[in-house]
Amino acid sequence: LEGKKRADKESSGINAEYGTETDEIKQLVLDTLHYCMKVDTDQALAAQALEVFTSLLGHGTWEIRGKAARDIMDISFPLEGKKRAVKVRCIPVLVKLLADKNYHVRAQAAGALMSIAITTEGKQESIREGAVEALIALLRSDESSDVRLNVIKAITMLAEAPSGREKMIEVVPVLQDIANTGGPMMQKVAKTAVKVITWRP
Repeated sequence: LEGKKRADKESSGINAEYGTETDEIKQLVLDTLHYCMKVDTDQALAAQALEVFTSLLGHGTWEIRGKAARDIMDISFPLEGKKRAVKVRCIPVLVKLLADKNYHVRAQAAGALMSIAITTEGKQESIREGAVEALIALLRSDESSDVRLNVIKAITMLAEAPSGREKMIEVVPVLQDIANTGGPMMQKVAKTAVKVITWRP
């Protein structure tokens, strides 16, 4: 019986190590693709990497969720990537990740939404999926400067759409305060956001 317990324990340890190693490999691959996509995104798009990144947004490890969202931001810089991001329905998952417990994941999710929302289709889909409300909530409550920076950039993109602009009016005072008291980069993006939100044809 003692031998069986020892064997079970060893087997459990091996399985645990294998699981950890698998996640470590996933992180390594995500990091490698991150650097590769700075040079070329075409091959990643052709290999359906965006679909893989989207599937990893729900991973149990925050590091993998964050890296997957970061890689979606990378791959969606070109127009084809933005179109594919809308098509594979990664926006609803990214919106949910704005409420993730880990600030790194929230920051990367906001950055990915910002990149996708440059297109009209990306804006419309993000607004339909509740991105405006989620971003406003983060701007009011999140204490991470990384999160708030990407949130303001995403807000600016969505405010270019009339329906998004109307909803953003309520956060103009918050953005004005950041524009007056934040760091140099934060002030810059906040001022831009205020201009876009308050613009009238």
